[in-house]
Amino acid sequence: MQKPMSNVGFKLMHLMFRVRDYFRPRMDLLKEAGIKSGCWVLDYGCGPGSYIVPLAELVGPTGKIYALDRHPLAIKEVTKIAAREGIENIETIKSDCDTGLMYNSVDVVLLYDIFHELSHPDDVLRELHRVLKPQGIFSFSDHHMKEKDISAKLTNGGMFHLLKKGKNTYRFSKAG
Repeated sequence: MQKPMSNVGFKLMHLMFRVRDYFRPRMDLLKEAGIKSGCWVLDYGCGPGSYIVPLAELVGPTGKIYALDRHPLAIKEVTKIAAREGIENIETIKSDCDTGLMYNSVDVVLLYDIFHELSHPDDVLRELHRVLKPQGIFSFSDHHMKEKDISAKLTNGGMFHLLKKGKNTYRFSKAG
């Protein structure tokens, strides 16, 4: 896999995300994913944790959040947010592909704004397919990609079917 960005690059990205989140709250994207109380959610490529607080609100105390990223500062920042906000139903995973989660264990997978950066996207899609429950939702957004490319790259392997294109995200279901 590709080498993670530098710590300085990560800190600059974090600052840009804070500005972005002020003008475009993350809850707007998450509402399109259909996350309900009690859901188990994997935030794949969680970065500095922009989605953690609104996710905790949506899944409630009976849900579970898995926050995965390959950058150590991402894991550190998510851990800090969880402690500050009193979010106890979260687990961080430092990885660049494998989640370590059980087969069919996650209700919703979030893959937001990182697909274009993946050096081995098919490996990641196989892993997300593996952990997603049969009736689960794969919520996808990547503003660096064109709509036709998104649909083609995510459905051509036969692992996912497009369910719905929302204002901000695409919802896919698990195939096969």
